[in-house]
Amino acid sequence: MEQDEFQALITPQAMADIDREAAETGLDSFSLMLRAGRAVAAAVLRHYPQLLRAVVLCGPGNNGGDGYIAAEALRLSGVPVAVFCHGDPDRLKGDAARAKAACSSQVAPLAEFVARAGDVVIDALFGAGLARDLSPEICAAIERVKDAGLPVVAVDLPSGIDGLTGQPRPVALEAAQTVTFMALKPGHVLLPGRVHCGAIEVFDIGIPRRIMDRHRGSIARNHPLLWQASLPCLQAQGHKFSRGHLTVFSGPISATGAARLSAMAGLRAGAGLVTLASSASALMVNASQTTAVMVKKIEDEMALDAYLADQRLSAFVLGPGFGVGEKARGFISRLCGRKLVLDADGISSFKDDPAALFSLFAEGETRLVMTPHAGEFARLFPDLAAETRIGKVEQTVRAAQRSHAVLVHKGADTVIASPDGRALINDNAPAWLATAGSGDVLAGVIGGLLAQGVPAFEAAAAGVYLHGEAGQRAGDGMTAEDLVKAVRPFQAATAC
Repeated sequence: MEQDEFQALITPQAMADIDREAAETGLDSFSLMLRAGRAVAAAVLRHYPQLLRAVVLCGPGNNGGDGYIAAEALRLSGVPVAVFCHGDPDRLKGDAARAKAACSSQVAPLAEFVARAGDVVIDALFGAGLARDLSPEICAAIERVKDAGLPVVAVDLPSGIDGLTGQPRPVALEAAQTVTFMALKPGHVLLPGRVHCGAIEVFDIGIPRRIMDRHRGSIARNHPLLWQASLPCLQAQGHKFSRGHLTVFSGPISATGAARLSAMAGLRAGAGLVTLASSASALMVNASQTTAVMVKKIEDEMALDAYLADQRLSAFVLGPGFGVGEKARGFISRLCGRKLVLDADGISSFKDDPAALFSLFAEGETRLVMTPHAGEFARLFPDLAAETRIGKVEQTVRAAQRSHAVLVHKGADTVIASPDGRALINDNAPAWLATAGSGDVLAGVIGGLLAQGVPAFEAAAAGVYLHGEAGQRAGDGMTAEDLVKAVRPFQAATAC
């Protein structure tokens, strides 16, 4: 199908509602199943032209119905087919029963599957709608298929993966290819579901776009089409102050590098000026290590108050290497009316009283962006971190609403969430971004965008995406110093 321009992700419940509405408006649901099953068969033939046997594993619902259709299409194409089912196929209902009746292949119980060399497995046991733990019998069958080491083509989603959270329930097949229909689901993008899916193909089976649009929620893949219109345009008459002034707070003399990484990242992300606010003890270290970044002595809250009298200061980053404790809490209380990226030590400074932090930013526009990794998230939101069944997206949305902040819940599947319920899942980050200092660079990129007037949610989403692009540009084996040199503003923003 044509790629959806806003990268929307359809939840399993929304997809069920879409299927139901499509049937209610007169579309033949069995025709949709025929198209889905035939799309699976076509993918198998395209990717595995030399297969000796197609092994189709069919479940007790409509996912199994897709499998029966795929089996018949493959048989008609001249491929030897073996079909194995979970449950009693005579108890199938509706379209799945029609699909089983249309399948000419003999159907055997799943327990009788024995792998052969040259087999390709079509996994049609359970699709994206799975929202419960699999029985021990099915877990054992999945492990048996995995042990066979055969290539797997999954129908909709590898069996065992929760389509909403991407988590195994409790085990899941690992597919080489996944064929899904109309739109991606969150489980295709969140980890570990993304890894279990292998290469993903999305097929349009004929559900009208107007029905899809009515059921789109607020979850999407992070993509420039969602935020590029919010990025600044360079103007011929512009000057450094019109591009924003970012301030990054440095830690003590023994921990200044993190703040310098953030400061340089903010400058490279497009901020017109960046100041490194430093204690007296760290002033000379910072001054000797910076050139384009300015250095300003800010020792205490009184000095900070005097500094904040300059209204041209447009955004702040506090946390990287700053130190956990009372000084961080005091500085943040002075910054509560300004646009602030809070990372690392800034977050951990409120672990004993998160509500005190949240209350500082409760009124007015959303101006706080927090960038916790999993451990820092658990310190501020221990109850949400413990609710693993709701998944990372829902955890992050609830945290954003509670804290009145945009949350960047970091990881290989970083989730960006806004208090208004919007959520994006980022999937452009290479594995080698997991290195010391990478998060400091991210905080600086987001701060640089905030300084230029980009709204908090869009600044966070764009910052995460640009951070991933920088990682790809820097390449495997990079350090944080390499990463910050690879940061670039979004190129389309200059052509307006």
